[in-house]
Amino acid sequence: MNNTAKQLANRLREVLLDGKWVTGTNLKEQIADLSWEEATTKVDSLNSIAALTFHIHYYIAGVLNVLEGGSLDIRDKYSFDMPPINSQKDWTALIEKTCSDSEKFIGLVEQLSEEKLAEAFVNPKYGNYHRNIDVLIEHSYYHLGQLILIKKLILRKVKG
Repeated sequence: MNNTAKQLANRLREVLLDGKWVTGTNLKEQIADLSWEEATTKVDSLNSIAALTFHIHYYIAGVLNVLEGGSLDIRDKYSFDMPPINSQKDWTALIEKTCSDSEKFIGLVEQLSEEKLAEAFVNPKYGNYHRNIDVLIEHSYYHLGQLILIKKLILRKVKG
């Protein structure tokens, strides 16, 4: 197994599913205990937690499709076009899809060779696979930080 790919996979696992080293938490832990009402609550002009979860998943799913041999079909302008969440079932489905796609994505990243990591990602203008995975990690941490702050604001309102 490629050491670089293993390191990237470990960083993805940390931010998305089960890490605690950098932030003391991860995406899965932060969203798992929220009701759909809390997840869809807007605080001022900030995105909802559900919207941020959808947004993070949108990019994971898009890059996962490429790693599975498909095309790059995602576009930034659609990255917040979340279907409505009107029930706990809808929210739970988004959490489960985010976590299962994250697991698949991490598994495929872990298998990438040094050569593949150095290859152009779909189009040379996007840089190489390594850079795109690194950016996805940074992007996930950025939005995880937002999500944590929004969650604190929502829970503070609920508890009065």
